[in-house]
Amino acid sequence: MTDRHKLVLASGNAHKLEELRRILPELELEALGRDDAPAEDGDTYEANARIKARWGRRHAPPDAWALGEDSGIEVEALGGRPGIHSARWDAEPVTRLLTELRDGDDRGCRYRCVMVALSAAGDELVAEGELAGSVATEARGAGGFGYDPIVIPTGESLTVAELGDDWKARNSHRARAARALAELIVGSGEVRLAPTRS
Repeated sequence: MTDRHKLVLASGNAHKLEELRRILPELELEALGRDDAPAEDGDTYEANARIKARWGRRHAPPDAWALGEDSGIEVEALGGRPGIHSARWDAEPVTRLLTELRDGDDRGCRYRCVMVALSAAGDELVAEGELAGSVATEARGAGGFGYDPIVIPTGESLTVAELGDDWKARNSHRARAARALAELIVGSGEVRLAPTRS
């Protein structure tokens, strides 16, 4: 038995599970362990996160929160693309993004993450996180995953992949959203739960 709060991540992404466990050691976090995930066809990060959370809620144990997460990168010169389509944008997303950006383009970008947690009683918590930065001219570093080799956070000279997992666990968009969510889950009785939206 454990007195830690339990979350079940409604995702098959092993990188995200590992990263969230590093970010939230005070929570008991497990993967849902299913391969029948629903289509992420929402028009916002929150909508996609809620789709996954509701799917997870149908299969998660009653003593655990079902956690849905969606995230992406928004590039200013591309009008905010790839955004919510980041994970499915291209088989080689880093190469495509570097190819689409010309030397003279504004290379500003931001990572965004939204998390939705649902209890067995139907209570809902929502948390968001962002990380601003710029797109490098070439991929650098072996850490992280996704677009991390080409994202240079504001105030840094290295990419997220070069800064490493410890830095990411403290500063990433996902870390900021996860810590905000954890504060709601483990916080005082002053936490107000929003009813699940249809």
